Amino acid sequence: MRYGYWMPVFGGWLRNVADEQMEASWDYARDLAVRAEQIGYDLTLIAELNLNDIKGVTEPALDAWSTAAAIAAVTRTQEIMVAVRPNFHQPALFAKAAANIDRISGGRLSLNVVSSWWADEARQYGLQFDQHDDRYARTSEWLEVVKGLWREERFSFEGQFYRTDQAICAPKPLHAPVLYAGGESEAAKTMIAGRCDAYVMHGDPVSAIAPKIADMRARRADAGGARMTFGMAAYAIVRDSEAEAQRELARITDVQALPAGYANFDQWLSGTQLERELKIQEYSVSNRGLRPNLVGTPEQLRERIAEYEDAGLDLLLLQMSPQKEEMERFAAQVIAA
Repeated sequence: MRYGYWMPVFGGWLRNVADEQMEASWDYARDLAVRAEQIGYDLTLIAELNLNDIKGVTEPALDAWSTAAAIAAVTRTQEIMVAVRPNFHQPALFAKAAANIDRISGGRLSLNVVSSWWADEARQYGLQFDQHDDRYARTSEWLEVVKGLWREERFSFEGQFYRTDQAICAPKPLHAPVLYAGGESEAAKTMIAGRCDAYVMHGDPVSAIAPKIADMRARRADAGGARMTFGMAAYAIVRDSEAEAQRELARITDVQALPAGYANFDQWLSGTQLERELKIQEYSVSNRGLRPNLVGTPEQLRERIAEYEDAGLDLLLLQMSPQKEEMERFAAQVIAA
């Protein structure tokens, strides 16, 4: 298993806890990334939203791509997976900028390709927001342009959404960045199986993750592609006793009133084909992070992680709070063991 962590670009992950002691700042992000390498984390995922989805839209949120370039310069080994939303980035210009960041990192850049869900954010920034299947059609075309510029000396393209004319991208990335993407609709899975290298999933029990992996493996084989990597988001609480872990779980899921960001959550549900029946408790942690039940003693977490490995999972993308302290604990008690 490889272990990744979400960079806390929103100042935390808990919608019901106002101050998690992890401010949205470059200083915090830098120190966390440097320390993460030292204690065994393989990857950081940097989310891309211009508005703060966790703490409320008026709260600070770090820009993903300038943060990624800076993290690339101060780290040496960890993979830097950065979310990118095609409707926010003209593909030829993006290919140029991303290639430069890959060079800064020494070839450690990867992309988490996200077909946008937040219509109001796009409207505020004056950007196109497509209907569901059209978003994946745009993403497929966008990826063709980006990969073409990284691959060819000059690249021309004429499509529904984008066009280039003998465009040049130099220098190119040191290695073709790994392309991660997630989605549960038919349009999403078809696009990912044909155009991406890795499939990332929201948190779920092993019983739900195993068939998803099997399905995507079959789709990938039908598309004639190489073996895919599989990752999953999860929120982790590790304590010396199960009772301690359950007390922390109760603390973070105690919903007294609807927090500031609830309207964004409601819009996310209405804009995707994910399950609509998420309990209000699950709102407290994003990306269905509590469903994998990585809550308990070090021994319990290691057993559950082994079950995910047996199902074919390669990568855990972890959220914790407060991030620095909990990542230290998880590294010492779970990763190192």
